[in-house]
Amino acid sequence: MAQSLNRLKESPSQTAGPYVHIGMTPNFCGIEGVYAEDLGAVMVNDKTKGERITVRARVFDGAGAPLKDALIEIWQADADGLYDSPAEMRGKADPDFTGWGRKATDMDTGECVFETIKPGRVPFRDGRKMAPHINFWIVARGINVGLNTRMYFPDEEKANGEDPVLARIEHRQRVATLIAERAADGTYLFDIHLQGEKETVFFDV
Repeated sequence: MAQSLNRLKESPSQTAGPYVHIGMTPNFCGIEGVYAEDLGAVMVNDKTKGERITVRARVFDGAGAPLKDALIEIWQADADGLYDSPAEMRGKADPDFTGWGRKATDMDTGECVFETIKPGRVPFRDGRKMAPHINFWIVARGINVGLNTRMYFPDEEKANGEDPVLARIEHRQRVATLIAERAADGTYLFDIHLQGEKETVFFDV
């Protein structure tokens, strides 16, 4: 006779709601006294090595409207291509660079701004060098599981052409969704499209 296992059913999924911002960026939400500043708000100081850059990121829904309640985290290597991680075995990362940032998109513009440095090249699993890039993690209304993507640099054409991750993208026209634009003032503009004709390439990591 078969035994009943009485397994629990999976709970229905829920969107993150406004609480993700309250818990992760309380100062941004006007809740002061939890942290002196929101975690991830500052990535560099006056001793950080490398080329200083500004990254302006926006998230768009399937209708092309900017999401004004998204939360973005970025992770990246330092100027020498080293990560601030216990798993980094190639050397010691710059102690004056966090390698990680977190920002909520502006309620008016839908944009968030990261002051960081241009990352160095890091090796792929097989030892080939990847092009300089910044890893993005995005959560927002309607996103039940955080999305992962990358931002590459438009002024690194040779390195981008050699990048083993970009080489794996089957539909070559979609590679452009991972390349930032360089504005006249030198800032990097990176638009993330959740759906539609310009849908950004997302990674299953």
